[in-house]
Amino acid sequence: AWEAKKPLVIEDIEVAPPQAHEVRIKITATGVCHTDSFSLSGSDPEGLFPVVLGHEGAGIVESVGEGVTNFKAGDHVIALYIPQCNECKFCKSGKTNLCQKIRLTQGAGVMPNGSSRLSCKGQQLFHFMGTSTFAEYAVVADISVTKINESAPLEKVCLLGCGISTGYGAALNTAKVEPGSTCAVWGLGAVGLAVGLGCKKAGAAKVYGIDINPSKFELDRKFGFTD
Repeated sequence: AWEAKKPLVIEDIEVAPPQAHEVRIKITATGVCHTDSFSLSGSDPEGLFPVVLGHEGAGIVESVGEGVTNFKAGDHVIALYIPQCNECKFCKSGKTNLCQKIRLTQGAGVMPNGSSRLSCKGQQLFHFMGTSTFAEYAVVADISVTKINESAPLEKVCLLGCGISTGYGAALNTAKVEPGSTCAVWGLGAVGLAVGLGCKKAGAAKVYGIDINPSKFELDRKFGFTD
């Protein structure tokens, strides 16, 4: 995305090798989230351009930088827009969704050391949400990636990077749905359907799906909705 409110374009870009505590991933699958569209619209006060968008990506580690010990070439991984440093008070308390390193990994559109690994036609490109998965390769901090089972289909598990975990976690961790509950979910997109999965997992007795698109109602039954 060269600028806000303009269509995305396909370009040949350079993705520099990973530096210390960084991982370069060959992206094999990525989802499209409303947050990508929101940033492209120019409405995001922290939006930076030019930028490589995308933050729901899965792939295979291509190379690692100095000091990386938890990952190696060939590992199947999901990129994480929320890091987990395991050092800050939030990570140590178990509230890893509040990791204090998030401003370093994604807050300024560059890597934690303040530089970018992305360029096009000699011009620096910004990283997006610490991931930038709308490219064949992505460089992320080694606290912004997690290893997954090699048997997991990458074209499906890429959605765990945002939409599915957002909705599923909203039911289990935020709403703390209890067994026997009656729940209602407004909007049956990817996040809403994942909320249904979370409600079902929590043991809800009734899960109502509400949407202006009636074609969604047949699909929602597969995700734990009852009505």
